[in-house]
Amino acid sequence: MKGGKEMKMQEVRAKAKALGIKNTFGLKKEELIRRVQKAEGYFDCFGTANEYCDQFQCCFRDDCFRFVKD
Repeated sequence: MKGGKEMKMQEVRAKAKALGIKNTFGLKKEELIRRVQKAEGYFDCFGTANEYCDQFQCCFRDDCFRFVKD
């Protein structure tokens, strides 16, 4: 796992809005992140990695590994 700061929900919502994703309130952070991943052309797999992830350019990659361990 790399260093880096965890993306806050407000930042995730802003990213979703920029991608045209609507109705983000009421969603759990991991569900919203998965929608963003899908909109960006990645697998919607946040929090499911098991020690390895081949989505190297995904901006949620570091958060994903933190989430899996929590």
